[in-house]
Amino acid sequence: MGIVQANIRLSNPSKPKLKALTVNAMVDTGAMTICIPEHVAVQLQLPEIEEREVTTADERSHVVPYVGPIQIQFENRTCFTGALVIGGSVLLGAVPMEDMDLVISPSGRSITVNPKSPNIPSAIVK
Repeated sequence: MGIVQANIRLSNPSKPKLKALTVNAMVDTGAMTICIPEHVAVQLQLPEIEEREVTTADERSHVVPYVGPIQIQFENRTCFTGALVIGGSVLLGAVPMEDMDLVISPSGRSITVNPKSPNIPSAIVK
């Protein structure tokens, strides 16, 4: 399928006067959460909540800051979560994608809102 990317907006809901950032994120359903570079955390003034140990694709372990809250927006969808501070670019994982009811469009190498629920995000809660 190749690399899937998406333009998303990131903001700090606890500081609504700060301008949101529009970033190009790599989409990875093998990752669980959102990862942001340090400069994004600094620009959005996201406080560190705790440290977390993560294992990267090269099998190495790292202790990284976990910051938040962060608001993620894509088209008519939004979610609130925490973010791992690691790497040089934004990586959007499976949990925020599920929360916003987004799906991958393999032919376009992009993400889109779930065509089965284009106006309101849906979720299975049973």
